[in-house]
Amino acid sequence: MAHVALGLAAKSPETAGMAAVPLVMLPFFSSAIVPADKMGPGLRQFAQYQPFTPIIETVRGLLNGTPSSGYAIAAIAWCLGIAIVGYLWASATFTKRA
Repeated sequence: MAHVALGLAAKSPETAGMAAVPLVMLPFFSSAIVPADKMGPGLRQFAQYQPFTPIIETVRGLLNGTPSSGYAIAAIAWCLGIAIVGYLWASATFTKRA
């Protein structure tokens, strides 16, 4: 839904296409490739508190056979929060344009 809201908020097709680039880059600054505790201080803090890290750590734990309920709860909370905010933002933008 966040992509839809960004597309509706854009003024041109080019802007709509580029608006989602920061969201696409976000997983690269998470613990997906390198564990957060091995990163430098600034990037470590960013990686620990962004939405993709709990999702990645939940999947990693499930694949290793050691699921962590703390990461799973945080991952579900992030997914629900992003979906709700994206839905409300997209609905408000669509209603304003219609």
